[in-house]
Amino acid sequence: MAHFAFLCPPYASHVRTFEALGEELVRRGHRATFFLNAGAGGLVRAPWAGVAEAPLRPGDPHASKVLKNATRPGGLFGAMRTIRDGAKLTAQLLAAGPELLGALRVDAIVGDQLEPASGLLAAHLRLPFVSLACALPINPAPGVPLPFLDWPYDPSAKGLEKAQGAERIGNLLLRPHFRVIEDWSRRHGLSGFRTLADCLSPTAQISQVTRGFDFPRPEPIPFEAVGPIRPPSDGDLDQPLPFEPDGKRPLVFATMGTLQGGRLHVFKAIARACRAAGAELVVAHGGLLNPRRAASIGADHVFDLLPQRALLRRADLCISHAGLNTTLDCLEAGVPQIVRPIAFDQKGATARLLTRGLGERMMPLWNRRALARQVDRVLADAALRARCRAAAAEIAGAGGVRQAGDIAEQALAAARV
Repeated sequence: MAHFAFLCPPYASHVRTFEALGEELVRRGHRATFFLNAGAGGLVRAPWAGVAEAPLRPGDPHASKVLKNATRPGGLFGAMRTIRDGAKLTAQLLAAGPELLGALRVDAIVGDQLEPASGLLAAHLRLPFVSLACALPINPAPGVPLPFLDWPYDPSAKGLEKAQGAERIGNLLLRPHFRVIEDWSRRHGLSGFRTLADCLSPTAQISQVTRGFDFPRPEPIPFEAVGPIRPPSDGDLDQPLPFEPDGKRPLVFATMGTLQGGRLHVFKAIARACRAAGAELVVAHGGLLNPRRAASIGADHVFDLLPQRALLRRADLCISHAGLNTTLDCLEAGVPQIVRPIAFDQKGATARLLTRGLGERMMPLWNRRALARQVDRVLADAALRARCRAAAAEIAGAGGVRQAGDIAEQALAAARV
């Protein structure tokens, strides 16, 4: 039996992915403990999971503040604020990590690609280390734009030059994070660590994207593309829906995720378009709208939360923010998508959806007729639906959480030889 430490940013979607992997490892006889930022322990729901929080130091952001900021990402200034918060969160984990992980007597670390403290602490403590990409992979590759850009894949000389220019700008924006990485690694005698990519595992990396969804990358790709990582005992697929679809109209599911679900104007525009297209609409707003505002959407059904994977088995179309977990759930179910990216890696997910022909970008909200025609068109597009079914078949064979569990165990076994 081994004891795995899980490190990830304080976002519910990331914690859910790690919980799925943890349940699989616990099923195999291991232990798993989350090491999270101050105030993030409440995000963990799994009864089997241990939870340890780094102490809150003067000037550190509390996890609740980080989550609140993430609901209003707000362009360049919002991105810079997110980067500054991320750098402080990494510094917080690094300050407490050596002593706390030593006291926990962990045998290996599984770290989110977006939390460089995992790679630095693994190197410092000489622990086996697995990187997990809950979001789009940050691994650089020729012609592959940064995850937060909605650019298409372009391996031409012009495309490569453009991508390299964007990477230079991205590195400038990430300087607060790079300083934390450089300072801590220098103080602890580690070399070769400067960027987030430098902090990835050199031997074992896992990604939720599949090869057919991601942009092309040169072989060998540095990560194992296992597809969506969902709990091995996930009852979500079998949960009954809190409503009964009428079966006479196409069923459309609309969500803006757990952070952006308060965007009432978006849901209202979607509801108008679905009524005009003769579709039945169900909305999940993540609890970010009060009952009065939720009732004003004009959808057929409105809920805080829904068993998303079970619903997508019945849905004909999903309209979303292109969050990666929602995008992957749609692909798993073979459901076409209309997306309106807002922040983080949602633009990168949108670019992949468009490149692979698995959905469309949402028409402008003010253009009611165009949006209604788009809903009609996507619902009627048999070729699009066939491509989505092919994506579902690829996900079914990618390995998922069991393959991810195998990789974690193999990394541990290799280190013990």
